[in-house]
Amino acid sequence: MTTTIPRRPATRTRRRAALAALALVSACTLTGTTWSTAYGASARPTGAAHGDAAIRLHGTLLEIPVNGGLAQLRTDTLALTARGRDGRTLTLSAPAAQPLGQPGRVTVRGGSASWTLPEHGLSVTAAAVRGRLQVTVHNERDGATLPWPVTGTDPAATQLQLPSGEGLGLPVGDPFWNSTDTGVAGKSYDLEADLSMPLWGYTLGGQGVSYLVPQPIGTSLGLASQDGRLRGTAVHTFSRRAGTQDYTVTFALTNPSPVAPAQDYRRWLDEHGQLVTLQSKIAANPEVGKLLGAFHAYTWGSARTAQGVQQMQALGLSRLWLGYDADDQPMDAAAVAAAKQAGYLVGPYDSFANGQDPSTADAPTSVWPTPVYPDYCVHQQDGSVLAGFHDRGCYLSSQAFAQHGDVLAQRTAQMTANGSNSYFLDVDAAGELYDDYSADHPMNQQQDEANRIARMRQLSGPDKLVLGSEAAHSWASPVIAFSHGSLTPPADGLWPLEKNKDVWGGYAPAGGPGIFFKPADLPADLAKEMFDPAYRIPLLETALHDVQVNLDRWELSYTKLPALETTRALQAVLQNTPLNLVLNGPTLNTDGKQLAALQQYFAPLHEAAGTQPMTGFRYLSADHQVQQTAFGDGVLQVTANFGTSAYGSGADALPGGCVDAKLKGDRQPRRLCPTTLPQAPLK
Repeated sequence: MTTTIPRRPATRTRRRAALAALALVSACTLTGTTWSTAYGASARPTGAAHGDAAIRLHGTLLEIPVNGGLAQLRTDTLALTARGRDGRTLTLSAPAAQPLGQPGRVTVRGGSASWTLPEHGLSVTAAAVRGRLQVTVHNERDGATLPWPVTGTDPAATQLQLPSGEGLGLPVGDPFWNSTDTGVAGKSYDLEADLSMPLWGYTLGGQGVSYLVPQPIGTSLGLASQDGRLRGTAVHTFSRRAGTQDYTVTFALTNPSPVAPAQDYRRWLDEHGQLVTLQSKIAANPEVGKLLGAFHAYTWGSARTAQGVQQMQALGLSRLWLGYDADDQPMDAAAVAAAKQAGYLVGPYDSFANGQDPSTADAPTSVWPTPVYPDYCVHQQDGSVLAGFHDRGCYLSSQAFAQHGDVLAQRTAQMTANGSNSYFLDVDAAGELYDDYSADHPMNQQQDEANRIARMRQLSGPDKLVLGSEAAHSWASPVIAFSHGSLTPPADGLWPLEKNKDVWGGYAPAGGPGIFFKPADLPADLAKEMFDPAYRIPLLETALHDVQVNLDRWELSYTKLPALETTRALQAVLQNTPLNLVLNGPTLNTDGKQLAALQQYFAPLHEAAGTQPMTGFRYLSADHQVQQTAFGDGVLQVTANFGTSAYGSGADALPGGCVDAKLKGDRQPRRLCPTTLPQAPLK
């Protein structure tokens, strides 16, 4: 990024239209419901491994024992119900949203059942695997689609869990979220590009269900409002070139917690060796440990100098990650040395995604040595070059770079010649993957993902850089340490607002561009979509809190949205996630004391619990304004009151707009009320 070119405002998506919604049944509301979870080892399913479950066939109905009950799958329509141990029958999926024809003969062998649906060329296998129902559908017909599962049709459905950013818990009958203008109805989410994790879930009365697509490329989730209620239909496209001829969905019966789908996904990652913790990353590179307790900040103007770093220290900012652009005034060796001496992490912003003609390039990170541009450009199926972000230059092929590995090695060495110990690699982990039809470097999205993982592993492994990326999706979690933007649920209304220079600010002055430093107010509906604690749920933190450090987007720094500062500070403490800031000389003077006080409160909490899993989340009030989290085995408990009235009574009552955090060994909780922090300019 430079001061004249905005970063990608959001992952560009390739929308796949969901098929027409099926009818939903009578509405019910979430009003007054209090959810809770105290999950841990006791909640770990102990269901059968593959081959252990006895499957029974009754005509076209398969009965498959799973953890928590009995799954019942129709072989002709793929309609799925489950009978829980309490005897209630739940609808996990309505029939596929297209007729599938008559099924072939069902073969039950070794704990799995298989059959065909010849009218559509489908081969289906169903089995109980580690307590879940796992269904795999295979199709050799290129371009064929399957609209299934069809979810949220059970009349007991009350809440939809969607990993948009950190996560949203949406009451299925809420008019706001059923609106095509302000809510999610009518949207289609690419499971690979648009969601932080390839899952979704529903609460069905006193139980929950988790839907997981382990290989999400080629699959989208379309949300629709039917009779004023949200339902979701997954649509998978089968393609030989894309490697998506197999479509696997797992179904798990869970507790009714809003974060149960993420808990199920964490277990799946652990079972498949994909849960690479921060502790293991610190063991491999001790510099990663400097993320614990650190706020993150992009620096401008004098904040990029050694003197600026010394001012940060003088303010009491004990731990920081400092980033800077690769423009004409990056951090020099003296500034980097000062940051490292202070115990900070420091590194450049870079992108391997865009290439432009060096003679006209408008961003230094888009300039590459010959012959990268245009030889490495991604080509579309019609042979045309895939234009880059904002139609500048082109997107560069990870396969082309993989075939010439020295190019990126030279680039990284150049960018870190000042001694930087960290690196921010934009886009790579964000989930927008490409098909490249170039004859010189062909690839599909699966190869693109593998290439990106390999080069990020090089940066974080042999190169020993503390690596972060943009809005990192879960597939990148083994090879990165932090992610900027993962916590922010994207909303369509944000991008036109950011283009309005009068409201949002432009790219001047050079030392503090308004787009980052000019305070702004979000419209009420947009603020509700993105930051209302009544609907935010920590799905991402439940799955990956001890795996990668997640933050909000860089252009939504803590001080950018003054009206939301208290809410965002409380959310940061509740989730044990750092704030993302922008700093220059003037802001260090005006906001330095306040930011230092926040960081000093946060640091011991994150140092103790940043490497611990989130082990609990619950609502303490029916309006969801009071929430509680837990980390590790009693390591940290946090209670946040987002409301205006005190929670509790007597001397221990928690005032509105305040948060209590209690570390193991504390006699009394540590209280933070952000509005009482020092606001006076530094003298």
